Amino acid sequence: MARRERVVRMSVEEPLWSALTAYRILTMLYAILLAVFGRDRYDRPWVAIVFLVVMAAWTLGTLPKVSGAVACTKRFLGADLALALVGILLTPLADFEAQHVDGPTLPSIWTAGSVLAFAIKGGWRWAAFASTLVAVANIIERGEPSRDTFHNVLLVWVASTAIGYVVEVARASERTLARALEIEAATRERERLARDIHDSVLQVLAMVQRRGTALGGEAAELGRMAGEQEVALRTLVSSGLVPTTRVSEDAAEGAVVRSVEVDDEPSGQADCDLRSLLAPHAGSRISFAEPGAPVLLAPGAAKELAAAVSAALDNVRVHAGENAQAWILVEDWPDEVIVTVRDDGPGIPDGRLAQAEGEGRMGVALSIRGRLRDLGGTAELISVPGQGTEVELKVPKVSRGKAGSAR
Repeated sequence: MARRERVVRMSVEEPLWSALTAYRILTMLYAILLAVFGRDRYDRPWVAIVFLVVMAAWTLGTLPKVSGAVACTKRFLGADLALALVGILLTPLADFEAQHVDGPTLPSIWTAGSVLAFAIKGGWRWAAFASTLVAVANIIERGEPSRDTFHNVLLVWVASTAIGYVVEVARASERTLARALEIEAATRERERLARDIHDSVLQVLAMVQRRGTALGGEAAELGRMAGEQEVALRTLVSSGLVPTTRVSEDAAEGAVVRSVEVDDEPSGQADCDLRSLLAPHAGSRISFAEPGAPVLLAPGAAKELAAAVSAALDNVRVHAGENAQAWILVEDWPDEVIVTVRDDGPGIPDGRLAQAEGEGRMGVALSIRGRLRDLGGTAELISVPGQGTEVELKVPKVSRGKAGSAR
């Protein structure tokens, strides 16, 4: 089934930026209410009014700046922290008594929002830098800092540094997850291409080699060259056709992308009758047994299952001989479809499949089991030397091939 890859953005930082936006608005309102209810204590109320008006205008006007890491620039962080520090240092000018008691500063806990922005944007080192400046400003503002002042300063420093460290760990985890998803997507694409090559090019090269060797002369030389190309192509398929791409990352420092597997099939396409895809195989040496009613599967799942049956029949022709008899049995159960392919050939010796995979012959591993695995189904091979081979293919009615689910 043809698939394409797209990417969607994922980042644990997004909810943190949303929370920071709400925090800044709520703490702005809190600082204003503190000033309104404590207006009698101000020696110079106009200082508090001017600062709070500027702080409110700045908070509301810069909300887009704290919507994400890209918008939150270093210049904004510096200006935001500077405003918080100015508010702390202006507190004694507006309220002289605040310098001698543990009263709130003009920005109050709004200051922590500036420090948290540093933590989310740059990690624990940036958080430590910003919280240290806030600590120095608080100590200067108090003049003679009390135990409560040191307690509050230490709390802000530890909390912001811890949040910055958690953001860095989450960012590293996101990169690791994105890398794993890209590797998985590349591996699945490699297996899909390998199946297609096995079903077409490798089969033709193998046939040219056999016929050329049988004919002899110049045809034998062509057969030998075809055999060399077959070996080279099998080696390429086994080693990997699709290079793993590098993890994408943008200026947000942590907003990474992950691969999502998507079906190329239209979402509203009608189910397909599996019998119509398998019936052409019926012939003098292949018997086909089917239910009387349509066996409906998603179009992509039906095509992949039919391709796996074709691969099993190709193995019958190659390994059991042109004169071998084969039987195809289709069973339609409520939750799954089972297709059994059986032959009366010599069977497969013990260990032959593992040896074939080691030699790069991936017919069973990729063309059959790989297809069924992509559909969420299974492929079971039973073979007894001298008594033929039976391949049982099971596909669920609602398969991952149809859902196109993200991985």
